[in-house]
Amino acid sequence: MNSLFRSRSPAALMRLAQSTVLTLACAASGMAWAQSKPAVDKQTLVIALDKEVQSLDAQVTASGDSQRYALQIYDTLYGFDAKGNIIPRMAESYDISQDGLTYTFKLRKGIKFHNGDELTSEDIKFSVERIIDPASRSTRRPYFAPVIDRIETPDPLTVVMTLKYPDGAFLNKVAGFLFITGKQYTASLAKPEDFAASPIGSGPYKIKENRIGQFLTLERFEDFYGTKPDIQTITYKYIPEATSRVNAILTGEVDIAAKLPLADVARLRSEPSLTVISNPVSSPMHVRLYSDDPESPLHKRDVRLALNYAIDADAIIKSVFHGIGAPMGTFISKFYPYGSSPDIQPYGYDPAKARELLKKAGYPNGFDIVLNDAVGTPKEMAEAVAAYLGQVGVRVKINRIDYAAWSRLNNAHKTGPMTTTQFTNAIYDPIHPIGGSFKKDGPWSNYYNPEVEALITELDSTTGADARGALFRKIGKLLHDDAAALLVTELFDVFAMKKDVDWEVQEGSGFINFRQVGWK
Repeated sequence: MNSLFRSRSPAALMRLAQSTVLTLACAASGMAWAQSKPAVDKQTLVIALDKEVQSLDAQVTASGDSQRYALQIYDTLYGFDAKGNIIPRMAESYDISQDGLTYTFKLRKGIKFHNGDELTSEDIKFSVERIIDPASRSTRRPYFAPVIDRIETPDPLTVVMTLKYPDGAFLNKVAGFLFITGKQYTASLAKPEDFAASPIGSGPYKIKENRIGQFLTLERFEDFYGTKPDIQTITYKYIPEATSRVNAILTGEVDIAAKLPLADVARLRSEPSLTVISNPVSSPMHVRLYSDDPESPLHKRDVRLALNYAIDADAIIKSVFHGIGAPMGTFISKFYPYGSSPDIQPYGYDPAKARELLKKAGYPNGFDIVLNDAVGTPKEMAEAVAAYLGQVGVRVKINRIDYAAWSRLNNAHKTGPMTTTQFTNAIYDPIHPIGGSFKKDGPWSNYYNPEVEALITELDSTTGADARGALFRKIGKLLHDDAAALLVTELFDVFAMKKDVDWEVQEGSGFINFRQVGWK
């Protein structure tokens, strides 16, 4: 392995030094590490997040943003349990017509929004139409606008959604994307973006205080129709510096810390008063390639193949991710319930082959290119990728961007020609990452392959895990052979929480779910 990855990067050494200084200072002052008592009290939960919430409008913002709060503030007709099984929420039942075009949902009685308005079928209709409306700029629009023909409300507790064509993942999309807002309140606002400043949902928690850049505090909604959480108040503290999040959980400042640095996992696991969870999120950590620009080197398949052969994914996982990861042969995560292709092997590290492919593509001396890297992604990964590509002649300039700014640019397809990114599972069906990243009109796609497009169209009328899984395996092979993305690793989120916190992490998903949480 290259000596670059046998030692820590300067940034990693700096963090280690900072942590060591703080450890010595705490020892000198007699401060105890890993405090097990609540940060506030047993009616409160304090959580350290790695980045602030960009927008509180869960119908509009990207999943990577809304996954931190949406399940607390909003509700859906159907949802997912901790294992990814579809369960009823606002709807008590549904029926699908024989032709697969009509979904009839029966709503529960007595559901209220945080402002006291009572839920009716008109709110469901309004929510869907708001997402579909281009003026809302919803990142969910591509999953509903092409398929929904009309929505009818024959009575206050019945919603009938008629599709233009069958959609095998429609119920998954409803469960993962269709967060419900109240028609009366939302329609009264002057403009769509006003909702994010003062959102009203119907979930188990409502907003108490939102201090931009500092914290978001939620309080339990006492009129929630479902099982009320034991916790009265949830406070998300934004602590972007990874070392500071580790120190926050060790010193008892917070009760749960999310997205912890992998370098600290072993140390955290040695603390008897903490529980450490390494949770697969069915998310490929990768470099998204803008390959739809004919003037870009990335438009050529041989160049994209060269980039994949140029990096040593195993070495990056061992060094940057401290062994907590897995190389990927295909973009579809092996942690999805179906659709992955374990027989497709990763490209492997072959710099000689990478140079040969670059020469074949017309770049014997390589080329210059920009890699946009969002704060929140390990910057050492971007540095490692750049170093490996540099060894085959591809000279990479890293542009580190604040996450909120990066997200706005990414939603507008302006993070090219390359950007580090992940794609978190939101609906437990691979159509989410595939449709989002590799469908011609996907919200984050700058890629087009007619064979992939045809298979995605076929998926629209295909139901059942076996049948859908077979089509996704074909797509995974096509994307692999076309080197559609620069694959690095499966992603795992690491949480640390105090032993007395009673909480089950949402598996195989990046969503944080505090609907059932308490103190032992």
